Amino acid sequence: MAEGSWFDGFQGAKTGPAGGPFLATKDPTAVERANLLNMAKLSIKGLIESALSFGRTLDSDYPPLQQFFVVMEHCLKHGLKVRKSFLSYNKTIWGPLELVEKLYPEAEEIGASVRDLPGLKTPLGRARAWLRLALMQKKMADYLRCLIIQRDLLSEFYEYHALMMEEEGAVIVGLLVGLNVIDANLCVKGEDLDSQVGVIDFSMYLKNEEDIGNKERNVQIAAILDQKNYVEELNRQLNSTVSSLHSRVDSLEKSNTKLIEELAIAKNNIIKLQEENHQLRSENKLILMKTQQHLEVTKVDVETELQTYKHSRQGLDEMYNEARRQLRDESQLRQDVENELAVQVSMKHEIELAMKLLEKDIHEKQDTLIGLRQQLEEVKAINIEMYQKLQGSEDGLKEKNEIIARLEEKTNKITAAMRQLEQRLQQAEKVQMEAEAEDKKHLQECQSKSDNLQKQISQKEKQLVQLETDLKIEKEWRQTLQEDLQKEKDALSHLRNETQQIISLKKEFLNIQDENQQLKKIYHEQEQALQELGNKLSESKLKIEDIKEANKALQGLVWLKDKEATHCKLCEKEFSLSKRKHHCRNCGEIFCNACSDNELPLPSSPKPVRVCDSCHALLIQRCSSNLP
Repeated sequence: MAEGSWFDGFQGAKTGPAGGPFLATKDPTAVERANLLNMAKLSIKGLIESALSFGRTLDSDYPPLQQFFVVMEHCLKHGLKVRKSFLSYNKTIWGPLELVEKLYPEAEEIGASVRDLPGLKTPLGRARAWLRLALMQKKMADYLRCLIIQRDLLSEFYEYHALMMEEEGAVIVGLLVGLNVIDANLCVKGEDLDSQVGVIDFSMYLKNEEDIGNKERNVQIAAILDQKNYVEELNRQLNSTVSSLHSRVDSLEKSNTKLIEELAIAKNNIIKLQEENHQLRSENKLILMKTQQHLEVTKVDVETELQTYKHSRQGLDEMYNEARRQLRDESQLRQDVENELAVQVSMKHEIELAMKLLEKDIHEKQDTLIGLRQQLEEVKAINIEMYQKLQGSEDGLKEKNEIIARLEEKTNKITAAMRQLEQRLQQAEKVQMEAEAEDKKHLQECQSKSDNLQKQISQKEKQLVQLETDLKIEKEWRQTLQEDLQKEKDALSHLRNETQQIISLKKEFLNIQDENQQLKKIYHEQEQALQELGNKLSESKLKIEDIKEANKALQGLVWLKDKEATHCKLCEKEFSLSKRKHHCRNCGEIFCNACSDNELPLPSSPKPVRVCDSCHALLIQRCSSNLP
């Protein structure tokens, strides 16, 4: 039978019409869960009510607290899976409770402290210690709520029908929130938690008629004891008031002497502060004069240095702008020269290609006379291209244009005579040789020009390097000037701080003057308070004498018991249900309502109290005799 089956008869069993029991149709596991939930409700409710009436922190010996831990242990054991080991079967609640550390990081302290306890040897003992520590921390509901949410992890330890896997577990966790009202101080080290037997005591939750009768008797006894304690409290209050008044008188005399001493010390301090005030004023004047002179000198120096810095900066800016202009001009010249070189190189390649094409055409004309006309057209096209390409050249290009014109004329005459063509071809070869020589000369001139340009570029680069070094020197000079300016600024800030300190000293001096005036006011007020205290002390002494007389009168009186009095002391009528008994708060005798319907304030109680007619008359006479 699973744990919690001892609750089966608590809710699952029912009676038939003839009084005999019949079997319940509900699931036994559901009945067990309901019984455990009801017991948890009763134990938590009883624990909270008894703890609030108890009005103190609970110890481990408190019976409702012990029963609560037993009920919680049964709730956590319900539906636990049995884990097999080599020696025995293991079925404890320490496994799921140990899982709380992973889900709730704040629970690591409890787990570590439980493991460090020396007297615990079994997992059940550790689980009981964990429950006690969680209650003291007022976080038992939070820890168990984390467990209930993670049902996938709980399924490793509990069956599917267990209380912690169903809704009843969530209800119990909600009830545990109410235990945060309770303060518990439990000593876990000294207890033997391993060998305790968890048995629920149902007698704590069952009520009988005898208990109700005992409660009524206890109420009556409590009322009698209250009447008895009333007289004792009166005497204690009178004695305490007398002693407190004596102590007050002594304390007032001591405070008076202390105040007089403090006033003398305060006067001496005021004189010293006045002397220090005069010294500080003179020192402040000297410091102000020095600071003003120093500030004027520093201002003049700063202005002169700023002017020199501005002039030097203008000259440097002009030098820098001129250097930048020179760099731009030189870079433009270099780009122009490079472009001219590229154009000349391209023209040279084109001329070489044209000469090669002319040679090919001449060889073809010698070999094939039939295709002279077609070749002449190609020569014309080539000559036109050459003419377009050689327009921008100098004197050599003009001579080439003349040669090309002659070649065109010769080609037109070839149709008439082939002999003249050979002569002209020879002349063309000579012209080609001259053109090649001219091209070579032109290339040499271009190379010499490029070498000169490279030399100029190298010279200008050297000039750039010199300018850069000059700029670096000027930058370093500027940095030194800036550092000097920062130092002067720091000096100015230091002087400003000194001036601010002087202003703060002035404020402190004014505050000291205000405190001096306040101390004078306090001195006058304390003198007035001492005069008032002297008047009050004289009045309190008179009251003490009156209280002593009243106390002496009360010491001889005795509070008469209700059983002893059967007749009223004044009218001597017998007491009954209609004619009730009433005590006189002054003499302690018992009277009827008609003879004790007066109320007067007594020395023992400032509020008006019931008094008999004779005491009322005596007290009125005393009051009239005390009046002037």
